[in-house]
Amino acid sequence: MFEPHSSGPDHDFVPTGDAAAPALSVTAVENEFVERVYQKLAGVYDYTFGPTLHPGRLEAIEKMRIRPGDAVLEVGVGTGINLSLYPPACTVTGIDLSSKMLEKAEKRILLKGLSHCRVMEMNAEKLAFPDDSFDVVYAPYVISVVPDPVKVAREMYRVCRPGGRVVILNHFKSTNPVMSRIERAISPMTVHIGFKADLDLDGFLAQANLKPISIEKVNVPKMWTLVTCAKTA
Repeated sequence: MFEPHSSGPDHDFVPTGDAAAPALSVTAVENEFVERVYQKLAGVYDYTFGPTLHPGRLEAIEKMRIRPGDAVLEVGVGTGINLSLYPPACTVTGIDLSSKMLEKAEKRILLKGLSHCRVMEMNAEKLAFPDDSFDVVYAPYVISVVPDPVKVAREMYRVCRPGGRVVILNHFKSTNPVMSRIERAISPMTVHIGFKADLDLDGFLAQANLKPISIEKVNVPKMWTLVTCAKTA
């Protein structure tokens, strides 16, 4: 379905033998904590994380190369801020753990007449879909806050159809040694506003057994990463 692409100039992915060994972050969270954080953020999310992170959302949609009839799963749909970006010729299922976020998403669907979209309350670590259910599986700004990002990524890959795409838009730890130390130090604090600042990209990809076809930096400043993977047949 999708032709291969080489990794972008921003990042050459070279897995190392011990990449899967270290912890991916100094910060550990539980689902209950994540749910409380996003229940609190539901009322302000669109204003605080909307405009600043929007360029990355647009680039992610472009990378999906959605075709008429495609089935898309958005993991961590939140308030549904992405839903109006999808072409109406596809079908979109959004899942999230936060009921308050989903209430806003449902209102957005009704207000904008997005009849091709639906949302469901679900744990991303245990997706209630059969294998090979979706043409595109997308996680925007969510991998760095879930308790087990590797389990979520593996579930995303499982429900993606052969030839489909797994797309992850997220903040990952900087490759700059000074910045990475700062991100590691502030991660226990940033998790309270929705993300771990020090999630290790190479370790995450190795542990999740994901092989990216492109890795690009997005948004301004370019502190966020768009990872696109193809599921082989």
